Amino acid sequence: MGTTQPKYNIKAVSRMIGIQPGTLRAWERRYQMICPVRNEAGHRLYTDDHIRILEWLKEKVNKGFTISQAVALLENNKDTLHDSHQAENRSEMDNIEEQLMDALLSFNEKKAQQYLDQAFSLFSPETVAIEIIGPILVKTGDLWEANKITSAHEHFSSHFLKSRIGMMLLSIPTAAIHPKALLVCGPNEKHELGLMIFALYLKRQGYDVVYLGQSIAGGDIDLVIDEISPAYLFMSCTLLKNISISLRLAESLHKKFPKLQIGLGGYAYDQLSEFDKKRMAPYVVGNNMKDWDLWLNKQ
Repeated sequence: MGTTQPKYNIKAVSRMIGIQPGTLRAWERRYQMICPVRNEAGHRLYTDDHIRILEWLKEKVNKGFTISQAVALLENNKDTLHDSHQAENRSEMDNIEEQLMDALLSFNEKKAQQYLDQAFSLFSPETVAIEIIGPILVKTGDLWEANKITSAHEHFSSHFLKSRIGMMLLSIPTAAIHPKALLVCGPNEKHELGLMIFALYLKRQGYDVVYLGQSIAGGDIDLVIDEISPAYLFMSCTLLKNISISLRLAESLHKKFPKLQIGLGGYAYDQLSEFDKKRMAPYVVGNNMKDWDLWLNKQ
């Protein structure tokens, strides 16, 4: 799962939690309460679970416990800590999602900014994007299709969310722990917010992301692949009518670039028949972090 993906170096962890790198190393060496993996250069890489544990320990130390006492408490309360943490997070995310959606459907940009800022202060960017923004996109789309909101409501919400995700995507430095990934909407596809969320997830995992956005002219994708030699190509599809052409393009590119790993994503793939889902299974990456992790690990 996403919480177990190593992605933060010790400098980033120190800045996020407010504990000096030397203190972190000493805690790990003496108490082994976490075991960060090391990259090829030998540098520590921490997961979201590690961050949560370190934050919990720091809170106890700030309340007067010694670090050894805090570690002992952690060992006795790990299961309870995890379950309560998950429940509290889900409740908080649901609350923010509801408030943010109400603000967007009221064309209240100021309140929407406040609720989204609150979300980012509590959760990681990919968690906010996938667990809060993603469901809002689906719900507003469903309301629009059911004629319960206008196209103006849907456009305002999408534009606001797309702008914030775009800013985050540009602000995250490229760690390049993992190979290069090229992302583009499938043929005739204009809806790119879901692809932007996936790009954010990949970048936070340490992939070198080249993001193209909306579909590009036929044949241009071949030129880009030739030029940058990505290890992965991801294409999104939100409209059912575009799935066939997206699949044909994926199969054509696979023949031309046999080493290229190709993934297809987007809510249109949820609407396929069971037969088509099985036929396309090697390409479809899914719509949540668990599915994305599984697909990438298989590659």
